[in-house]
Amino acid sequence: MRKNVLKDKMLRGERTTNGWCAFGSSYSAELLGHAGFDSVTVDMQHGMFDFTQVLPMLQALSATPAVPVVRVPWNDTAVIMHVLDAGAYGVICPMINNRAEAERLVAACRYAPVGMRSYGPARGLLFGGPDYFDHANAEIVVFAMIETIDGINNLDDILATPGLDGVYIGPNDLALVLGARPGTDLTEPKCIDTIAHILARAQAHQKFAGIFCASGAVGAIRRKQGFHLVTLSHEGSYLSQTAKAHVAAALAEPAASASDGGELKPSTGY
Repeated sequence: MRKNVLKDKMLRGERTTNGWCAFGSSYSAELLGHAGFDSVTVDMQHGMFDFTQVLPMLQALSATPAVPVVRVPWNDTAVIMHVLDAGAYGVICPMINNRAEAERLVAACRYAPVGMRSYGPARGLLFGGPDYFDHANAEIVVFAMIETIDGINNLDDILATPGLDGVYIGPNDLALVLGARPGTDLTEPKCIDTIAHILARAQAHQKFAGIFCASGAVGAIRRKQGFHLVTLSHEGSYLSQTAKAHVAAALAEPAASASDGGELKPSTGY
């Protein structure tokens, strides 16, 4: 079976980067897959698409160096099994509140005797190889999102779940349940302390810790703090920020022009 290089790197203690697809576009997935990320996550929870678009996105990612991951919309066994059969090598599941829910998540990702995943890997075989069944339980990486008060209170029980590889923080939902505003994970003391607590408990249980970051600069902070997996925003944010920057540059007074001796470089675009 094709190795899960994302999981291997994290097992070696390396810090990894994760891209994020909010658009239902196989082309944008392919672009992110070639951008240098260790993995790229297809977001079924808040992304503007459904499974009919997930499949071509995973197909596009399979031709890139990035490991394909899916954030499922909920702890739904059928959906989790479907994305794994479609070739996902990792699952991130939102709103895990207790150990029973974590066990349900893990069971959907593992074949018997350790889980209840139904056999029918379809693209899993195409992407992973003919011995997929023999190694899938060990290669698929599973993250439970900690973003509720119950999840925080039951954190140690969740982390003790056999087969769970790690926890993943959604800082905006976490901020909401802590009575703070989204986007305050680096400024609000309650958010800062809770994120540090989740990271410390994950490390104590020898589990991976991942987190969504608003930018690469925030990702650098989280990597230094010890997070194994840092998501560096999403392609919608990249597009919006870059487009605004180009508009601002075009409207600014140019430093020089061809008529007064300035050098104009040829376009590398369309």
